[in-house]
Amino acid sequence: MTDVRSADPAVTAPPPPGAGPQAGRGGRGAGVRAGAGAALLPVAGLLVALAAWWLVARLELVHPAALPPPGDVLTAFVDKPARMLEHTWDTLLEILVGFALSAAAGVLIGLSLASSRMVERMFTPLLVAINAVPKITLGPLLVVALGWGQKPILTMVFLLCFFPIVLSTATGLTTTPSDLAELVRSWNASRWQAFRKVRFPAALPQIFVGLKVAMPLAAIGAVIGEFQAGESGLGYVILQYAGVGDTATAWAAIMLVALVSILLYAALVLVERISLPWVRETTSSR
Repeated sequence: MTDVRSADPAVTAPPPPGAGPQAGRGGRGAGVRAGAGAALLPVAGLLVALAAWWLVARLELVHPAALPPPGDVLTAFVDKPARMLEHTWDTLLEILVGFALSAAAGVLIGLSLASSRMVERMFTPLLVAINAVPKITLGPLLVVALGWGQKPILTMVFLLCFFPIVLSTATGLTTTPSDLAELVRSWNASRWQAFRKVRFPAALPQIFVGLKVAMPLAAIGAVIGEFQAGESGLGYVILQYAGVGDTATAWAAIMLVALVSILLYAALVLVERISLPWVRETTSSR
C-alpha cells in the first residue's frame, strides 16, 4: 500500500530553512537591527570627527584663533541661540528657493539638450564655459547689477546648482536602456508616449544624482552670496564675527551651515526612495 505522504510532494517536501512563525520575527528583527545600525553609524562618524577636532585643538596643532575647541563653539551658540536660528532660517530659505529655481531650469535645459542634437551641439560648450567660471568672481558684479539683498544671493545659488542638474537630466534622457527602447518601438508609441512612459521614468535615477550633487552646492552658493551681498544669514554671521576675532561664533555658524546641508541632503534621499521604489529593487547593493 502506497504511503500517501510519500506520494504527495506537497506533503513530503520539507519546509524551507527559516520557515514558520520564527522566520517573520527574525526578518523583522534583522530589519530593526539594520535600521538601528544605519542611524548609529552617522552618529559614530560625527563623534570621531568631534574627537579629532578636540584633539587638534587640545594639542594646538592649529592656532586657537583659527580653530577654537568644540566646547567654545557650542558655548558661542548657546549664548545667542535665537539670533543664530534666525540667520539659519534666512539661509535655509535662500537655499530652498535657489535650489528649486535651478532644479526647474536645469531639468528644462536638460530636456532641450536631449531632444535635439543640434541644440546640444550649439549650447553645450556655452554651458561648460559658464560652469568653468569661478562663481566667487561674479559676486561683486552681481551686486552691481542686482543690488544688495536676496537677488544676487539666489543668482549665486542658481549658478552653482544648475549645471549638474542639466548634465544629469540630459545624460539620463539620452541613455535609455536598449531593451526599453525596443519595447517602445514595438508598441508604435508616439514620441510623447515614449517620453512619458519610458524615457523620463528611466532617467529619474540619473536626475536625482544631479539633484543630490546640487543640494550641497546650494548651501555653498548661499553662503558665498551672503559674503558678497548679504544683510542676514549664516554667511553674513561668519563674515561679521570672523572680522572682529570671534571665531567661535563664526565656527558655530559654519557648523549650522553643515547641519542644514546634511538635513536637506537626507530629505532629498528620502524623497528619492519614496518616489523611485523600484530602483532599490532592481539594482544590486553592496
